[in-house]
Amino acid sequence: MIASVAGTVASIGADVAVVEVGGVGLALHCAPATLSALRVGKPARLAASLIVREDSLTLFGFADDDEKHLFELLLSASGVGPKIAQAALAVHAPDVLRAAIAQGDISTLTEVPGIGKKGAERIVLELRDKVGPPTALPVQGGRSQAWTEQVRQGLIGLGWSNAQADQAVAQVAQTIDGATPPPVPVLLKQAIRLLGKHR
Repeated sequence: MIASVAGTVASIGADVAVVEVGGVGLALHCAPATLSALRVGKPARLAASLIVREDSLTLFGFADDDEKHLFELLLSASGVGPKIAQAALAVHAPDVLRAAIAQGDISTLTEVPGIGKKGAERIVLELRDKVGPPTALPVQGGRSQAWTEQVRQGLIGLGWSNAQADQAVAQVAQTIDGATPPPVPVLLKQAIRLLGKHR
């Protein structure tokens, strides 16, 4: 089983990073916040989880072992697959998720694409005693305030300048206009499309 990957970052996409290890490029599916910390051509170490299916082997990459542990814990809940577990980490920071599960905050959990009310209730029921206490931020305001910096860092990691990233984030924020923001990957792709028009 692959527990971590260390090597040189070969490329960074909207949701995948390729890390070269011993001449082999490994594609790891990562949340935007994880991708934003990577730089092409620079060394990186990612905690990793290998998901084995009958027709595929898929690597998921994480900034640290704590994030990986939460991903794998979410997978242990009924009805939660890798895409939903990663979407949860893309939308909310690990401690926001922990707090939501521990406090039975269904509304925060249902902000994750693919998690409905019944699914959120099931996650709380099955994981509340396993998730452990949050170590930092409370749930309230976790996502709405965090997306701008995650998208900004994601754009910088993909090669745009600070000024370009700030401009794109401002434009995306105008489209939201006070409404509940969509998941960070959606916002990042929107920002990339906006910047692509000006290249």
